[in-house]
Amino acid sequence: MRIGELSRRTDVSVRLLRYYEEQGLLHPVRRPSGYREYQEDDVRTVHNIRTLLGAGLSTRTIAALLPCMVDDGQMLVPACSGTLSGLQRERERIDRAVADLQAARAALDTLMTVPLPYDTAGTEVCHAVSEPVPAGFDTVLRGADG
Repeated sequence: MRIGELSRRTDVSVRLLRYYEEQGLLHPVRRPSGYREYQEDDVRTVHNIRTLLGAGLSTRTIAALLPCMVDDGQMLVPACSGTLSGLQRERERIDRAVADLQAARAALDTLMTVPLPYDTAGTEVCHAVSEPVPAGFDTVLRGADG
């Protein structure tokens, strides 16, 4: 299949597919005409790339990992068992990032539940800057849907 069809089947732009090739993640056959020819397995490879990128892995790490993946990316071949320690480190990094994001969300939740004091005119006041809160600022902090 040509690059346009792979793009449609994977919902990944042609430009991004070319980038994956530049990074050594995809290896299409070049036809004499110069067109890239992709195989059916490349559809699964692109999905695996997207999943691994979403997990925060670098393209360099993914390039080393892809040849080790079998069964549609569900298992590693035994010869690649050394990659498990690297994957464990990546998982620990993701766990730390998740914990940091949860702490940030909790801090925002706290800020959103603390009522702002009002001055005598009924205007919300932010004592940190000793000025009235700009109109609509509470909407920005809480989101338009409130």
